[in-house]
Amino acid sequence: MPAVVDEDKCDGCGECVDECPTGAIELNDVAHVDPDICDDCGLCVDVCPNEAIRLE
Repeated sequence: MPAVVDEDKCDGCGECVDECPTGAIELNDVAHVDPDICDDCGLCVDVCPNEAIRLE
């Protein structure tokens, strides 16, 4: 399952963007994950300081 961002928790820090090995995350005020590119690795989940990303 691809990563999903809780926009209410995301503060736009960009740590997930830097960590994503596939480039599936873009930052436009908050993070957005392209589910077609996300490989479900969970690195973004681990690095998010706000616990705003989860795998579904």
